[in-house]
Amino acid sequence: MKPMVAAILLLLTLSCHRSGIQPEAAVVVSHAGKDASCPFITKDTDGHPVISWVEKDSSADTGLMYYAVSNDNGHTFSEPVVIPATTGVFPHDENLPKLLFKPGGNIIALFGVEANDPRNKYAGKVMYTQSFDHGKTWQAAVPLVTDTAGYDQRYFDMALLPGGEAAAIWLDNRKETNAEGSTLYFAVTNGQKGFQSAMPVATTICQCCRTKMYVADNGNIHLAYRDIINDSIRDMVHQVSRDGGKSFSAPVRISADNWVVNGCPHTGPTLTANSTGLHFAWFTMGGGQGAFYCRSVDNGQTYTQRESLSKASMAKHPQMTTVNDQLLVVWDEPVKWKNDFNSRVGFQYKAADGKTIQAGMLTTDSSYANFPVITAVEENKALLAYKQRNGSSSEVVVSRIALP
Repeated sequence: MKPMVAAILLLLTLSCHRSGIQPEAAVVVSHAGKDASCPFITKDTDGHPVISWVEKDSSADTGLMYYAVSNDNGHTFSEPVVIPATTGVFPHDENLPKLLFKPGGNIIALFGVEANDPRNKYAGKVMYTQSFDHGKTWQAAVPLVTDTAGYDQRYFDMALLPGGEAAAIWLDNRKETNAEGSTLYFAVTNGQKGFQSAMPVATTICQCCRTKMYVADNGNIHLAYRDIINDSIRDMVHQVSRDGGKSFSAPVRISADNWVVNGCPHTGPTLTANSTGLHFAWFTMGGGQGAFYCRSVDNGQTYTQRESLSKASMAKHPQMTTVNDQLLVVWDEPVKWKNDFNSRVGFQYKAADGKTIQAGMLTTDSSYANFPVITAVEENKALLAYKQRNGSSSEVVVSRIALP
């Protein structure tokens, strides 16, 4: 090979390497010797990233919520802070406990516990606790639903509204139909009084899948969840409120997967927005299986044809964030390792219009990493958290990701 050609090829190779996705060293934020799960990322009122999770002893069925704050965009984190009022939280990576910071030092922790109700042995209850002094003290936890007809609430989400109040959605057993499924409820906080004026938004929702709420920069409240269509099809739908949650549009299916299943898929959808519109990712086994992506340029009236995110047929638990108007999607997928299977975290880095720029893996095949969550930090950085198996227990791991 001629020296000039070799030099050009070497320069191009180095340039491509520098411009690619570059995960930094992973940091364990949970306590050693504890079984940690349910990683979740949010931000405090100063924009600092906050990781929350659940820890329990290996012999226990329930645990406590912890969180840690980073003042340097994810390079380092504070010592874990316990939320004492979350005693009894059930560590369910699908029914993910969440933390939200309101203006003025108010923090809300939303979490699930077992209901032990004879009407449904799998029933759960959603609880929440509030702190009004930046997390120094916490009120006793109270149920999200006090109506005695409501004995099963699960698969919740929470988001901050433009006016500084918090909104929550959840799946609820209360419904006015004999059709299968749960009702999706919506409620908003009223200052320090907690969540008030709960109202049903949709019925016949798949009883056992994550729900997703996203508040866009223009204040629109977007909901995505797995609906039960024609009593048998479990596909993802989208709704939007343009009036602060007073009303919602009718559910519209984001993709006609036509997945007929009499069971609990668990893994739910994710969505984000940027200058080109709304972007969705989800898992299905209808018309092919795995994690898929589509977008809408007209605020949810129409959707592009779906595209696969991974060659792995069981890629699931997708999560997505907007980074400097571009998109980062992550998920977990099984991988063969020696004589067994592990789990790894994959990614797609997409342009603003959804076209894939780069794809690959963020964790090694030799480790066992799943349930990733992601958020943007700084201009071209993202923060990834996930659960990682460590012997017979698990830990919560965080890693910064440098984007091109």
